[in-house]
Amino acid sequence: MKYLVIGAGGTGGPLSAYLTRAQKEVTVIARGSHLEAIKKNGLRIETTWKEEFVAHLKACKMEEYEGKPDVVFVCVKGYSLEETISFLKKIAHPEMIVIPVLNLYGTGEKIQRQIPEILVTDGCIYVSANIKKPGVIQMHGKIFRIVYGVRNPEEDDKRLKEIRKDLEESKITGILSDQIKRDALEKFSYVSAMAACGLYYDAVACDMQKEGKERALFVELIREIVLLAKKMGISFSEDLVEKNLQILDDLAPSASTSMQRDIAAGKNSEIDGLLFEVVRLGKKYHLSLPAYEKVAEAFKGVR
Repeated sequence: MKYLVIGAGGTGGPLSAYLTRAQKEVTVIARGSHLEAIKKNGLRIETTWKEEFVAHLKACKMEEYEGKPDVVFVCVKGYSLEETISFLKKIAHPEMIVIPVLNLYGTGEKIQRQIPEILVTDGCIYVSANIKKPGVIQMHGKIFRIVYGVRNPEEDDKRLKEIRKDLEESKITGILSDQIKRDALEKFSYVSAMAACGLYYDAVACDMQKEGKERALFVELIREIVLLAKKMGISFSEDLVEKNLQILDDLAPSASTSMQRDIAAGKNSEIDGLLFEVVRLGKKYHLSLPAYEKVAEAFKGVR
């Protein structure tokens, strides 16, 4: 199958590189100096466990792409979603499958409403990485997992299993979920809590990996997502606090979220979807979320 990966940052970069290394047919959408470096030297993956490789993959801007992909992984920031949807409309064909793996919850359903003629799943990705410099991605932990699936059983497509096979052959854990709304919210609970806690205390992973106010807030934020999930009719089969603490504790001590890094750099961030949206959902479901409300109040002027 022909893969298109939209975004070459901390999620799309590793995804496109690992698929390419496994000799899958991949094109990645990138921009700026990062794109130019990829075109010139390939995309280098560096890791905290000293594994390195260079993936020589096809790369271009959105407006330069002329292919007809079978599978599109959407790996952009939430604030770039509308631009990405416009691009997807231009390249859409009936056999195309779109798998969004953004940090934000409910993205697949949003895209599906605007492009009803194609299959859009829901999905999420577990990976800790960022652009170290143009053409170079730094990975901070060995966890690399993509969870995806259809929201309605009647939309199931046998090609989704082929995608899982390609992911596994690329050394990426692929999980085809029959409870994707739950599983996507589970992932959201982790990245939202880490982003909110990291922002509030100007903290990185090592600050949350030890007992203290940072870890306590991280835990409280996750508990509030669990309460919200119950109001939404979603239940988890595992202890979400313990599961997310394990993910956190497996990270490199220096790991942080892209939302924190973007805000620190004065860039657009995903704070609306990762923080303020949780407070809005709390109000929608008449639920008090004091930890989220505290963080949101402290950063109410940030975008």
